[in-house]
Amino acid sequence: MKHLLSILLAGITALSCNSTAQPVNKQKPETKMTAKPEKMKVEVWSDVVCPFCYLGKNHYENALQKFADANNVELIWHSFQLYPGLHTDVKESSYEHIAKMKGISLEQSKRMHEGAVNMAAASGLHYRFDKTIVANSYNAHRLVQMAKQHGLANEAEELLFKAYLIEGKDLNDMATLTQIGKEAGLPENEVKTMLASNKFAAQVDADIAEAAQLRINGVPFFIFNRRYAVSGAQPVDTFLHTLQRSYEEWSKGNVHEK
Repeated sequence: MKHLLSILLAGITALSCNSTAQPVNKQKPETKMTAKPEKMKVEVWSDVVCPFCYLGKNHYENALQKFADANNVELIWHSFQLYPGLHTDVKESSYEHIAKMKGISLEQSKRMHEGAVNMAAASGLHYRFDKTIVANSYNAHRLVQMAKQHGLANEAEELLFKAYLIEGKDLNDMATLTQIGKEAGLPENEVKTMLASNKFAAQVDADIAEAAQLRINGVPFFIFNRRYAVSGAQPVDTFLHTLQRSYEEWSKGNVHEK
């Protein structure tokens, strides 16, 4: 992507989740300058089963609280799947799942999880991997896309992260997703109807395809004004600095679009 995505800090290995999907070798789409919208856009590709995505959300929101022009910033959520095609297995622990996917021992997997638990705890998040249910996140992403249409994507993401990482809920269970949708503010009957159909699958697939075009293979991945990127759950100050730098350009009319 021409002139796009200056990676300010890239802690991809330690601070993000990497996809098991095969990378797609596509040309990055060029950006173009457009008229300034009402708010500066911050986009994030994320998976609701990614512990670093929840941590990244927390760090970004803390940075936003310190940012003087926060009311002029819009966060846009994009779908991403770390494990496309994953079979939901309520009997498999998160430790066993990661050990199998990464080809490491169970003890190594537990140490990796412990590191994520400690990082999250430092930010006030209390992960419970001992309760985690390994589940395909595709339907959860469809729920987020529905919530996005109602201006409730952030609420849905928060509830889904909490349900998976803290409460040990099955994110591929329709009753669970219906309840989460209801708690996020969506009409319960509409959520049930949506989940029983294939609605919003196209939006999920489009987000995943765009991630491939941008060569994103680890999440969370934040893009500010289609100009700067932050990969992983970077420190709050990194997000704040990127907000300030990108907003300064945006406020002068330097707006980048797809």
